[in-house]
Amino acid sequence: MSQDEEETVADIQNLATQAKAIADRLGIQKFDVYGATVDETSVKVDQGKADQVKASNRSSVTVRVWNDQQTMGVTSTTDVDPAGLELALKTAYEASFFGVKENVPDFSPEATAPIEPSTSEVTPPVPVSDLLEKLIAAEKDLLAVHPAIVSVPYNGLAQRWSDRFYLNSAGALRQETRSTASIYLYSKTEEAGKKPRSAGAFRVAHGLQDLDIEGCLKETADKTISHLNYEKIPTGKYRVVFSPEAFLSLLGAFSNLFNAQSVLDRQSLATPESLGTQIASPLLSVCDDARHPENVAATTFDGEGTPTRRTPLITDGVLTNFLHSAGTAQRFNTQPTGHANIGAKVTISPHFYHVFPGEAPAQTYSLDTAENVVLVDDVHALHAGVKALQGSFSLPFDGWLVNKGQRTSIESATIAGDFLELLKSIIYVEPEGHLTPAGICPSIWVEELSVTGD
Repeated sequence: MSQDEEETVADIQNLATQAKAIADRLGIQKFDVYGATVDETSVKVDQGKADQVKASNRSSVTVRVWNDQQTMGVTSTTDVDPAGLELALKTAYEASFFGVKENVPDFSPEATAPIEPSTSEVTPPVPVSDLLEKLIAAEKDLLAVHPAIVSVPYNGLAQRWSDRFYLNSAGALRQETRSTASIYLYSKTEEAGKKPRSAGAFRVAHGLQDLDIEGCLKETADKTISHLNYEKIPTGKYRVVFSPEAFLSLLGAFSNLFNAQSVLDRQSLATPESLGTQIASPLLSVCDDARHPENVAATTFDGEGTPTRRTPLITDGVLTNFLHSAGTAQRFNTQPTGHANIGAKVTISPHFYHVFPGEAPAQTYSLDTAENVVLVDDVHALHAGVKALQGSFSLPFDGWLVNKGQRTSIESATIAGDFLELLKSIIYVEPEGHLTPAGICPSIWVEELSVTGD
């Protein structure tokens, strides 16, 4: 543990002691506190010069207090000195008398359970000048790859350092420190008589020295160049292959399927009775795994102090679990899964998807031999083209028409379908997974979807 981390742990322990003393003085018997501090620096460049440099330090603390009637009040603050903490506890206590009386949130039963320490590396931040130097060099190299690439209009290199903690009056005390660095490159082409084409790539690591800038640059260049010679695609039904990024984008857009709170609120494609039923092809399995070794942003506990863990969601096509907070777990008579976020109310969200093959396929497929297959590389306009409660989507996409390994860029098109039908129409899950910001996923083959060419 570094000196900075040791100082942070000491600060959190001191905060817990202060909170307990203040609560005793105010006559508060039950409370918890969740907080986070984020230091972030990011740069953007334009034609070899710094275009934007940002630095921020953000802190937030959420305090919850229960009164003798076991109703709860919540308040947020950025001030964790004794005076600020006392005001937050007092305000939350006063608000508790106006709290909901049904399904009142409570401490997680696992908030004091033993937790495995994080094995994630924590890397000290580097000077802004280092970030600018790396990004300027990446932009220059990308522009030199092909004469048609004339600009990199969207780019960014960022580093982030965060501390999180959770404590409660029952003795829970959690703390973790994380660091990440990320780069994004998005290039644009111009050729006489042709439409501009573009593509991008993203990489993330624990620190700048581990960041695969060269891989990000190469992926951006290869994708951009592959879109130069484009053609229209006839409207029709096509066998479709989703890239890992595209499939995880769809999975995230319909994540209400796994969200226990959405299920209880009837804002989900699933119902309580859906557990144990076949919702996808038996070829597909999906887990949420916050602590996966390849998850750079791995976290060891959620906003309620519940340890994170690997949670199977779909096993051989069968819906296996929902994602739970302490409150939804109690209503489902199960255990929390470590996916709660504390705020004005408790919400639930996934951490890191791991998609992998389920049952062995009867037949395998390859883009080297497949004919007339649409390869979807990235989908756009998810905010407008997804009807999450109906399960339908109609989305513009970047991709190629593939014939026996020969790729032809698709000029402009949309792909449409029903997500639950898509899951059941999966005919092949490739064996090799690929790391993306949202998780690990292989390419996914779907029997047939509607593609509309412009």
